Amino acid sequence: MAFADAAEVRKYIGGIFETAFDDAEIGPKLVDSGLVFAFDFTAPEAVVVVDAVNKKVYDGFEGSPEPHATMAMPADTGNAYWQGKVNLPLAMAKKKISVSGNVASLLKLAPLGKKLFPVYIDNLTTDGRKDLLV
Repeated sequence: MAFADAAEVRKYIGGIFETAFDDAEIGPKLVDSGLVFAFDFTAPEAVVVVDAVNKKVYDGFEGSPEPHATMAMPADTGNAYWQGKVNLPLAMAKKKISVSGNVASLLKLAPLGKKLFPVYIDNLTTDGRKDLLV
């Protein structure tokens, strides 16, 4: 099964960044990156913009700072990524994920996310969304 709607995409995928900002190891590294990056999802359509410097997650482009990079992908791919099931460079090479802007900066942040995979899975499980587990 897939996300029910854009609100679920924003809740789970956007929410993992809110968790990241509160993490003693990951939060400062995100802030130090100086990045604003966006995820442009399809099926369902949803946009999550992460302003790492100001520790903010936006619901869409409106009112958010201009992203340095944007990753576009189906929401199912984003869900699988946060469960550790997607190799980012390979997915980009196979055009499952398209990136515009500063690609190198995003790839540098990717290793930070690995610590959050269990948190993301736990969030889905706690909310009874085992149907989203891959």
